[in-house]
Amino acid sequence: MESSIATVESTVQETIDLIVSIVTTYGLSVIGAIAILIIGWIAAGWVRSGVTKALKRVKGVDDMLTGFFASMARYAVLAFTIIAVLDQFGVETTSLIAVFGAAGLAIGLALQGTLSNVAAGVMLLLFRPFKVGDYIDGGGVAGTVKDVGLFITEFSTPDNVKIIVPNSQLWGASIKNFSANPTRRVDFVFGIGYGDDIDKAMAVIRQVAEADARVHKDPEPFIVVGNLGDSSVDLTTRLWCNAGDYWGVKFDVTKAVKQAFDREGVSIPFPQRDVHLFKADGS
Repeated sequence: MESSIATVESTVQETIDLIVSIVTTYGLSVIGAIAILIIGWIAAGWVRSGVTKALKRVKGVDDMLTGFFASMARYAVLAFTIIAVLDQFGVETTSLIAVFGAAGLAIGLALQGTLSNVAAGVMLLLFRPFKVGDYIDGGGVAGTVKDVGLFITEFSTPDNVKIIVPNSQLWGASIKNFSANPTRRVDFVFGIGYGDDIDKAMAVIRQVAEADARVHKDPEPFIVVGNLGDSSVDLTTRLWCNAGDYWGVKFDVTKAVKQAFDREGVSIPFPQRDVHLFKADGS
């Protein structure tokens, strides 16, 4: 019994000695590592805030680009912090960086598609062919841009459908930005009968255009005979308006021209064909 108690006491004493030895050997390193982590974490937050404030004072830098650079600066500080912590424990950081580099290369080869999306996201954020809120057509998708990230871009279609598109699909295709310019041209084709007065019809269209306050006076409305069709004389009409008024002008002017044609007796023909019937004997 006494020998068992002695054995337990010996084991406890050895454990205590081991703990004391560890604390004595690594205590300062642990305290230093904790201090470095705390300082690094705080510094990363300061750097992110500083970069954000600095970029917000620069004209032409939008929120997407500001957030991207601020996040990259924060991650860079955290990476140096982790390296400093490892160095505190005597880890050979040079070899560790080499190992991470080799692992990064292997991961990069395995995730080529994902990394291409990241690269495309960086290019979209840097060159900014569009911004959040723009209506664009690109990569086979048309809609309003809701968010641009490093991997994907989020769209919302006019019928309120959410679409997620990989950045590489957008960057590798042509992009039509319908919101980039403050004004847009609205094109119409109005068909009238061959027996109608062309000048009268053109005057009616002009009156309708000038009566709409959204239609710009400069450039002035452009109205010409664009084509002599099979069943109608086609009057090509081009009007300029603010980009936000495009669809309103398109729909309202089309309706107003139809109503004005009806009042003024200008016909809008529809395709017709004459069918001739012959008897079996050829008469």
